[in-house]
Amino acid sequence: MSNVSSDVVEIFRRRTRSPLRPRSSDLIRAIFPSFRRVAPYDGSLILGESEQWGRDIFIIAQQKPKPENLRTKEDLAKLNHGMLTADDHSLIIRFLEKAVVKSIQGATVSIITFIDTYGADISMESARHFQAFFIAFLIRDFLTIPLPTVSVIIGEGGSGGALAIQMTDRRAQFDDALYATAPPESLAAIIFRDPTKVREALLISKPTAQELKELGIIDQVLTAPKLVTDIEGYARPLASFLEKSVKELGRRNVKTLLRIRRNRAKAFGVYREEAVKRNSRWISLLRLTPIRRKAEPTPDLKTFSLTERDIPAGVEWGEQTDPAHRPDQYVKCGDMSLKAGGKEAGCGKIMNLSDFMANHYVCPECGSSRIMGALGWINCLTDPDSFQELNRDLTADQLLHPSLLTSEYKNFLSKQDQRSPFHEALVTGQATIFGHNVALAVCEFYFAGGTMGVVFGEKFLRLCEYAKNKRLPLVSLCCSGGARVLEGAPALMQMVKTVNSITRLKREGLPFISVLGDPSTGGAIASYAALGDVILAEPQAMVIFTGPRVMEARGFEVNEEDIRAEALSRNSGKIYENLEYYRDIRGIQEVAERRDLKKVLFKYLEFYRSTQPISNRYWSAFKPKNV
Repeated sequence: MSNVSSDVVEIFRRRTRSPLRPRSSDLIRAIFPSFRRVAPYDGSLILGESEQWGRDIFIIAQQKPKPENLRTKEDLAKLNHGMLTADDHSLIIRFLEKAVVKSIQGATVSIITFIDTYGADISMESARHFQAFFIAFLIRDFLTIPLPTVSVIIGEGGSGGALAIQMTDRRAQFDDALYATAPPESLAAIIFRDPTKVREALLISKPTAQELKELGIIDQVLTAPKLVTDIEGYARPLASFLEKSVKELGRRNVKTLLRIRRNRAKAFGVYREEAVKRNSRWISLLRLTPIRRKAEPTPDLKTFSLTERDIPAGVEWGEQTDPAHRPDQYVKCGDMSLKAGGKEAGCGKIMNLSDFMANHYVCPECGSSRIMGALGWINCLTDPDSFQELNRDLTADQLLHPSLLTSEYKNFLSKQDQRSPFHEALVTGQATIFGHNVALAVCEFYFAGGTMGVVFGEKFLRLCEYAKNKRLPLVSLCCSGGARVLEGAPALMQMVKTVNSITRLKREGLPFISVLGDPSTGGAIASYAALGDVILAEPQAMVIFTGPRVMEARGFEVNEEDIRAEALSRNSGKIYENLEYYRDIRGIQEVAERRDLKKVLFKYLEFYRSTQPISNRYWSAFKPKNV
């Protein structure tokens, strides 16, 4: 950075977040004299067309409000801090479709996006309208659109709100702009539970243009002018980059562009050459291994022994009061967490631990549930002893860029190893569901909160390749806290990697059933988990892009009832009344209790099998063992 301070916090405070920094509209006016804006005509989203460099240019831009736009509280509410809503994302999808139609009609079309946002809108209104699903579908559309695309981070690139329109054929960033897994305040709230620790969060996230270029997330660093108010100083290098990129990409064959996009998405996060051998022969030789541990209580589960406390008055124990029939450990509904603070829902029923685990961590009296780990979900969804694991020993130190393997992160991973029988937050393998063979991906919430890191994305990709090779349907269980912020921007890129993997799987005609457990949040629900051909969920699963704790820290209202799967499933029924708005999004198709999810999965697997001719090549993959 030749013209600006090299201190990341100084960049953030004085330049990236400067209210006087040029906005998208300023740069569009300076570069595209024939620009014609289309609806909406105000707010945070700019859509429009221009003729430039011998092509029809479709422009999509995010815009933070200018100081003069913020004279009243109503202005702030309307402009929404520059974050795009579900409504905005719906408009972008339709705008992309318009660009494709114009290309089919004979025009030479390119798409350019300008990014400057804290992130996607995290209001309850957007959550009710499936904001996370829109982000996933936009990532898919930018990976598959048959047109050349260019993106520039002109100010701030925050989280999935930026990623939704950033995954293009050419990607640049100004050297005083920042791009991270979340806004710095949210990163601080997630990592340190203190939104004021912005400096510490920025140093961990490695959001500068030079760092992101080294990590392969952008292609080019654009030099910012000395004065942050210099519109022409920003416009000159930006115009030069756009013109060169548009002309070069315009000469490329569309099939070549699509292939390069797919290959780039496959490689995100993997920086060691020996770890990227993925040809079909290598996939076919993957070794299936049985899981080492069959059942054990989840961490942080509070248990007690009857020898250590009195039997509460009024409790009917039946024959369990006989010491000969009394197991050692019990749990009490509503008092199951070893972690201090926070209220738990529950009725007070005391249960034998093994019975509670056999009931999939759900109280049979009131239905209150605990978050379940991967072992519990595998036992819940698959036939006994049928699960065989793939890529068991794949770890971050085999894949991640050395600069991201900090001592702090290594210590964090070591602690997670002590909490989980698995080595990562995603467990993959093959299993049967009432005899049907499936490829299975299950989040391990008790390893780093089920967060998506580079190993998560790589294991998911390899499982999809395995499913394609073996002609297996894919079933995934989402129970995730989002992107793993300690890995920086490469963790965010796993959203692209998993969406790309599902897109390739569907190209082969194989079904994907996505099951949403509690919680299904962040990057997981805004990527692969939203792309199921069928999406199932347990009733109380929290399904939202940004978790309530971060929303509250950012000053947003939270109504947890509205972001539980049961409520969202009801909202899904309204999608069919407004298909123009939701496009391909269908929400949650069915909600079932944990004990019933296996039977519901079987129903859909049976349906897929019954639609295939007996001679079809998929038959052997779907055929139950006893047929």
